[in-house]
Amino acid sequence: MATQSDTYTRILEAARDLIYASSYAEVGVQAICQKAQVKKGSFYHFFKSKQELTIAVIDNFYEGFKDSIIREAFSAALPPEERFQKLFELTIARQEQIHQQTGHVLGCPFGNLATEMATSDEVIRTKIDGLFTRLQRLIRDTLQEAVERGELEDIDVDATAEAMFAYFEGLMILAKTRNDPGVLRKLLPATARIRIPKTH
Repeated sequence: MATQSDTYTRILEAARDLIYASSYAEVGVQAICQKAQVKKGSFYHFFKSKQELTIAVIDNFYEGFKDSIIREAFSAALPPEERFQKLFELTIARQEQIHQQTGHVLGCPFGNLATEMATSDEVIRTKIDGLFTRLQRLIRDTLQEAVERGELEDIDVDATAEAMFAYFEGLMILAKTRNDPGVLRKLLPATARIRIPKTH
């Protein structure tokens, strides 16, 4: 007999997989319940709405991203600029793996939801914006460390981090649109060469 924890996990993982492969709008509660093999009553026992479930899905995506990519890429054992290269390598490998498994480049789950939901759901927009800020801060702190170690010229660290993050997310959308992970392999490493000079 499934425990409440098992049921919660099945619902969460079903929603995560369906929304990532399709979209928020295309995935209904019924489809989530069918994939999770639970009744709607079980769904509403854990989640008041699909929006509430999606917030949990975003957190789940982030935890998976942190475990599979962030911890390794942004390890303090790596010199700052090598962290970026590791981030790109792991991201490319992940998208190539997904493409091999599904026939599609699925892109960034956060960027996908932001593109779809930012103008229609303020709760989801705010949640994703917070995660984007957190990820951008990782880039910013890495750049700052490189500057302090004399490995990088004195740049506008905040603006450079924002530009790097924007380029990264833009490439994820482009690779998804073209359904070609080769876009990432060709262009993603150039992210590390973005520099925004200080204005005086």
